[in-house]
Amino acid sequence: MLFLDEAIITAVSGSGGKGCVSFRRERFIPKGGPDGGNGGTGGSV
Repeated sequence: MLFLDEAIITAVSGSGGKGCVSFRRERFIPKGGPDGGNGGTGGSV
């Protein structure tokens, strides 16, 4: 016998917020560059 199951899944996310602008400050690096991490592994939800 073959059994089939069905499911309807609804996913809702937030608005994302207003965001943030920040910069890394280094003494001997002009304009510092971006701050933060390496962006993670990507797709690891």
